[in-house]
Amino acid sequence: MASKPPTPADLQIPVRNLQFHRDGVRPQRWWLADNPVATAFFNALSCTFPAGEKFFIESVRHFRGDVSGPLRDQIAAFMAQESVHSREHAAFNKRASDAGYQVDALENRTRKVLDFARKRSPYRQLAATCALEHFTAILAHQLLKHDSRDLDGAPQDTVRLWSWHAMEEIEHKAVAFDTFTTVTGHMTRLRRYLLRSLVMVLATTILVSTMTANMRDLYREDGLKGWRIWGRTLAYLFGKPGIVRRILPDYLRYFKPGFHPWEHDDRALLEKTLAKLQLPMEA
Repeated sequence: MASKPPTPADLQIPVRNLQFHRDGVRPQRWWLADNPVATAFFNALSCTFPAGEKFFIESVRHFRGDVSGPLRDQIAAFMAQESVHSREHAAFNKRASDAGYQVDALENRTRKVLDFARKRSPYRQLAATCALEHFTAILAHQLLKHDSRDLDGAPQDTVRLWSWHAMEEIEHKAVAFDTFTTVTGHMTRLRRYLLRSLVMVLATTILVSTMTANMRDLYREDGLKGWRIWGRTLAYLFGKPGIVRRILPDYLRYFKPGFHPWEHDDRALLEKTLAKLQLPMEA
């Protein structure tokens, strides 16, 4: 198999304890450019985060005692970042609830799926975290690469929330993967490759079905149904702006033997985002 590029030795994973959407302003129902499809996509995605990030923290923390050196410190930073993300997306989801959506049902859908995943072995749970962290990292890259234009028409605090979250997902994109590689050192390379690849297929299936169900429920609450709204959804995801279409090449890279998240070094993108949003390296 191909050699694995290492995580940059000078990588920083700072914990920025930022807060968003605390102004008390009543949110607009279709907050993203008055577009029900774009709004539903980001609302549906955000509803997976509070429970999802708790699962990520648990799966990596389980193996913290089995690693040492910089990776151990990176795990601590990863957990701290994800904890803040979970808190801020819970606040974001409350805005969707305040706008009239039944958010609890969507959050519970993810919670039930992850409760089932917790019945799997710790190695499989960690592999699932690697897979889902890859999704968040490549979505984050595309969001920032396009200068957050996917959020054109959104409130400024919402743009900052998603851009900040995207930036930190890139910063810690290899923590779960490096932990998985370290703690599965007793496995053959083939077994390790098959485990992470098969779990990615399963995670993809579950994520797509969860997102579809979440968007369906949001559409129903807006009285939108039938082939027209789903045609608009496919056009949005695969046409223009086409964020799912844009992540497909990076998604497929995960199945390459020898893949490593930092084979694509996007630290320059992080620096650009920091400067644009005037976000601190630490908070």
